Amino acid sequence: MPEFPSRTGRQTIKKNLSTKEESNTENLTETLMEELSCETVFSLPVVGGISESVVVTWIIMAVLVVVSLLLTRNLSVENPGKVQLMLESGISWAQDFFEGIIGKEAKRYGPYLITVLIYLAAANTLAPLFGFKPPTKDLNVTAALAIMSMCLIEFSGIRKNGVKHWVKHFAEPVPVVAPITVLEIVIRPLSLCMRLFGNMLAGFVVLELLKFFVPLIVPIPVSFYFDIFDGLLQAYVFVFLTALFMTEEME
Repeated sequence: MPEFPSRTGRQTIKKNLSTKEESNTENLTETLMEELSCETVFSLPVVGGISESVVVTWIIMAVLVVVSLLLTRNLSVENPGKVQLMLESGISWAQDFFEGIIGKEAKRYGPYLITVLIYLAAANTLAPLFGFKPPTKDLNVTAALAIMSMCLIEFSGIRKNGVKHWVKHFAEPVPVVAPITVLEIVIRPLSLCMRLFGNMLAGFVVLELLKFFVPLIVPIPVSFYFDIFDGLLQAYVFVFLTALFMTEEME
């Protein structure tokens, strides 16, 4: 006859399993908190602590500058190479895309929007592939990008229609809605900030949970989705909404 563990033995097994589950949960929590925290890399006398997201942003900026110099050093009008044709096609597509949203003003604001698009694409996709934490997982980074977009949105409206029209449009169609219209100045950047930060954070948490519970096969395609596709999608959505808000402000 097989021998079954006694009551005390069963309690010991349950206790050991419970302890193991608690330990695994604590390890998962520590891993998530460690990955989500933004550590200070070094400090400067006047500025203070420089966070990891700032350092990664500097690296991305340096890489993009070097790549830009390498790709544009042998440009030719008469005999353009394959790389030049590819770059021109990409820039033409981006200009046509923004011109379809904000019209002729795309020539003025397009370079900034294209720059933000390239930065976000690099930050969301290339940074994780090379072992860096994406800067967009830092709320300070997404907030700074959203504030810059807010300034650009309001500036485009003032430049197109003047200060008088910009002030009057808060009371349209009736003065009663003025407080709500004024809130849009805060709501727009807040939505841009939290949408970008929330999506990047959610993707990271889901991926870490999958690595914890299903560590072998499943995380690979999911990682490809969140690190590549979702990162590019969020970059596209951010600049698209910025351009859309600019169009509304310039009407």
